[in-house]
Amino acid sequence: MAIGDVEPVPDSTDLYYVDSGMYEVEKYGSVYLVDAEKPALVDTGIAADREHVFGMLDEVGVDDLAYILPTHVHLDHAGGAGYLAERYPDATVMTHEIGAPHLVDPSRLIEGTKAAVEDQWQFYDEPLPIDEDRVEGLTDGDEIDLGDRTLTVHHAPGHAPHQVMFHDDGDDVLFVGDALGIWEPKSRTLRQTSPPSQFHLQKALDDVRTIEDIDPETVCFGHFGPKPYDSDLAGEYKRVLVEWVEAIRQKRAELGDDEAVIDHFVEHTQMAEVWGERKAHDEERLNTRGVLGYLDYIGDDE
Repeated sequence: MAIGDVEPVPDSTDLYYVDSGMYEVEKYGSVYLVDAEKPALVDTGIAADREHVFGMLDEVGVDDLAYILPTHVHLDHAGGAGYLAERYPDATVMTHEIGAPHLVDPSRLIEGTKAAVEDQWQFYDEPLPIDEDRVEGLTDGDEIDLGDRTLTVHHAPGHAPHQVMFHDDGDDVLFVGDALGIWEPKSRTLRQTSPPSQFHLQKALDDVRTIEDIDPETVCFGHFGPKPYDSDLAGEYKRVLVEWVEAIRQKRAELGDDEAVIDHFVEHTQMAEVWGERKAHDEERLNTRGVLGYLDYIGDDE
């Protein structure tokens, strides 16, 4: 699968995804289309990659979207929402109520994203604001009627307090956003995602337990693609998270300097051959900074 390619989600009905070409890396960013009676798009990708998302909608033959559903408002998941809302003027944009105001006025979101992603900002286009009357906030337990199926909303605040997951009862598919980490299909590894400034380990572990309780047939990762679910996957991600945070905690105690800690994990990344050095280094820096911020928040003693 290459950038811009569209494929059906295996063992599903009228579910598709596109490689959005995020950060110019293959098999890193995915956006999903539920081609139901009332079609819905789950996540939007970075605004700069919107033409690939438009291409999926055109290829599948969707003329009108009913819903645009970012799992959370980080701009790699919601950055294209305004452009999609502009292209599909009848669509309602729905995300967690904490994040919804940032789609109406994205100024603080832009500022925070620039601070978080640093040099990666070169790959972004600024998001378009969306009219307030087209944006609706979601809470845990809400249901979105797509006509021939229903999406149930599950709050998943560990990665970000404004993150939700959507469970499609038609095919027992769970769109997890970043709640189950990053599935890297080339190396078949599950990677942590712990960006600043609101990553929280215990809440992230609780999110994985929510996934275990739902026990879906398939999980659809924001990064990257669909994968059959089993309990081993959830167990693996809990282990990855705990070991990642502990490794950073120990390295901070050893080095006593946060920039040195960041440099250590950047230099020792195992993902350069998969994502390229630029993206691999950026990813390690981002996720290390997020854990350091979390350790500061809990006082380094949780």
